[in-house]
Amino acid sequence: MLTKFQRSHNFCQILTSMVEKKDQNLTSRPPVVVVLGHVDSGKTSILDHIRKTQVAEKEVGGITQHIGAYQVEKEGKKITFIDTPGHEAFSAMRARGAKVADIAILVIDGVEGVKVQTKEVILYIKKAQIPMIVAINKIDRSEANSEKVKRELSQQNILVESMGGKIPSVEVSARTGKGIENLLELILLVAEMENLKGDISKPAEGVVIESYLDSLRGPTATLLLRDGVLRSGDIVGTSSIFGKIRILENFQGESIKIALPSTPVILLGFENIPQVGEKFKVFDDIERAKDYLQKPKRKEVGEVFFIEPGKKVLNLILKTDVLGSIEAIEGVLKSLPQEKVILRILKAEAGDINESDVKLAKSAKAKILGFRVKISPIAQSLAEKEKIKIMTFGVIYDFVQDVRELMEKILEPEVVRTDLGKLKTLLIFRTEKKRQIVGARVTEGEIKKGVLIEIFRDEEKIGQGKLINLQMNKKDIEKATKGDECGILYEGDTKIEEGDILVIYTQERRKGEL
Repeated sequence: MLTKFQRSHNFCQILTSMVEKKDQNLTSRPPVVVVLGHVDSGKTSILDHIRKTQVAEKEVGGITQHIGAYQVEKEGKKITFIDTPGHEAFSAMRARGAKVADIAILVIDGVEGVKVQTKEVILYIKKAQIPMIVAINKIDRSEANSEKVKRELSQQNILVESMGGKIPSVEVSARTGKGIENLLELILLVAEMENLKGDISKPAEGVVIESYLDSLRGPTATLLLRDGVLRSGDIVGTSSIFGKIRILENFQGESIKIALPSTPVILLGFENIPQVGEKFKVFDDIERAKDYLQKPKRKEVGEVFFIEPGKKVLNLILKTDVLGSIEAIEGVLKSLPQEKVILRILKAEAGDINESDVKLAKSAKAKILGFRVKISPIAQSLAEKEKIKIMTFGVIYDFVQDVRELMEKILEPEVVRTDLGKLKTLLIFRTEKKRQIVGARVTEGEIKKGVLIEIFRDEEKIGQGKLINLQMNKKDIEKATKGDECGILYEGDTKIEEGDILVIYTQERRKGEL
């Protein structure tokens, strides 16, 4: 019979064996780094210099519009980067980027300093509870001031090491490459301190970084693997969709057989487009993948834009290149003033504009808006035949501005009146059928030709007309001011009499404004 000591000793041995076995399944994995910062801070340019590609030059308007994942190598060690959009419309996408990362690079323009959007990004990083590295960019410019940036950061409770804090910082120039090597070394140092591990014994799992419908290859998703080994032929599923991997590629579009933790991959095989930000898992069979699905929630129009009776409505059909863009654009549209015109999105999906979109637009009297998508030839032909408006965009700034203009066109023009002055009728020189020549004195303001006239008699408005011409001393003049006596050529149905007060004003129709 075992003693109490022996039983305790045996239990410790079993526990130690279990831990050692578990440790054998753990492998060091590359750090996943999210690059965050305000618009034009140089995030994409920094990544360009690191991976020696020219993504920034390919971006429309110089703005990254999607989340992209890339992997680079430094001193034989890999680093996975997530590049996130800088425009404020993509707040949700940037927040999602921080959630899947191990380390955040906060990029700040060394000239502009801490902006409102920078403060927003800092909140994301703090909420994600991941280590931060501050990269002060554009340090090659003479007006750059890194010390000022550090002081501004301290006001946001971000204290860098050079100011007695614990957050590492580095000065970089995406243009010259200065400090980029130091940034990579810092990333590897922080990653080593974090001791990042991936469990290769677990079924593969991770996060959907981006998804879209490729017109030639079908539903396509960018995944970031966190644990396990992902293989071509695996059955994968999210809470909304499942499928079998038929094509597995690395971030450069090269075919691969397997992917290890912290690896970004492009996957083809989902039955439909998965939702951005969803977690994915590998399953033993299709039935188990189906069991993982959640019942889709029907998204009613009223849940997004409530329509009040009698209000003007602009119906929209929204097509984008990727699902992440839909989320961002819907957020922007919600921010547009809708007291006068309500926006109603009838359909929002990723993919090119097709025939069914045009048919829906015709029946619902809707406009079709495409963000970085193409129009199928059949859809284009049908739209021209049915006179359906299709608008496509490559940059979100243009998108928002044109939607605003569409809303304003629905509004009735606003009539704006401006009172200029008053005349007192002194003498009637000539009266014709609809015209009179009248002598008068300017009692208020300024009078000029080509304006409108209201006729008041005994303080009651009795008619109106136009001031065709203005004379003084039998000479045409452009204007007359208070105290001047002048002759006017009046045109109108109401006859002016001596003693009448003439109110002079202008009136213009201005397009409706939100």
